Amino acid sequence: MSLLLWPDGTPNALGNEPEDLPTLVPYLAEGNGGPNAAVIVCPGGGYARRAQHEGEPVALWLNSLGISAFVVHYRVAPYRHPNPLMDAQRAIRTVRSRASEWKVDPGRVGILGFSAGGHVASSAGTHYDAGRSDAEDPVERFSSRPDLLVLCYPVISFGAHAHQGSRSNLLGEHPDGALVELMSSELQVTEDTPPTFLWHTADDASVPVENSLLFASALSRNKVPFELHVFESGRHGLGLAGEQPGVRAWTEVCASWLQQRGF
Repeated sequence: MSLLLWPDGTPNALGNEPEDLPTLVPYLAEGNGGPNAAVIVCPGGGYARRAQHEGEPVALWLNSLGISAFVVHYRVAPYRHPNPLMDAQRAIRTVRSRASEWKVDPGRVGILGFSAGGHVASSAGTHYDAGRSDAEDPVERFSSRPDLLVLCYPVISFGAHAHQGSRSNLLGEHPDGALVELMSSELQVTEDTPPTFLWHTADDASVPVENSLLFASALSRNKVPFELHVFESGRHGLGLAGEQPGVRAWTEVCASWLQQRGF
């Protein structure tokens, strides 16, 4: 089941093809007598595509933890900022607006992302609002602030350690300096940024580990709870990393962290 995020018309749509119309795919966890926590999943792909192995398999892993998951098919190139962020914010609002229907707890809605999807997630965690109580669209009345972030080998910074493909696809070839700063998530962290779990590999040849280190450092300065795991070696884009000794432990430590956070 795939749901249009904007059933009454997608803002800034360039056409009416599937790639113009962002969607949300629910993977609801089995009921345990009460509402479940929820996590929105943002696959990576350099803002050029969305990697399938970072979507449904991750949602099913979250289901195994008793967490309902929602894979968001956010817009990618030729769409640029602010469209992917708008799609993520809309996904969070949508889950909260349908919480009773989907048997999820609107106070336990997190967001998880890989690579460029990690940038989508970190952007959602640093650019949000409480909703507009007077909005005609009832979905827009809900908060877009996630309750926690899970960032997997994320694109974070568009400065010295940028993943150039993601930066170009999202911001254009020659973006304004103020826009680069605005969308460098480590520069947007505040004391209100949600608690965060990060993992990366030290020898990631595509998205330098400094991206996670910069975000963790910003969280530390702002006294935001976080957990950071840097594994010695592993290629970029491992997803659940089931075939990668050592790195595959990220799912276990993340599951423990999620449980500690009430998810």
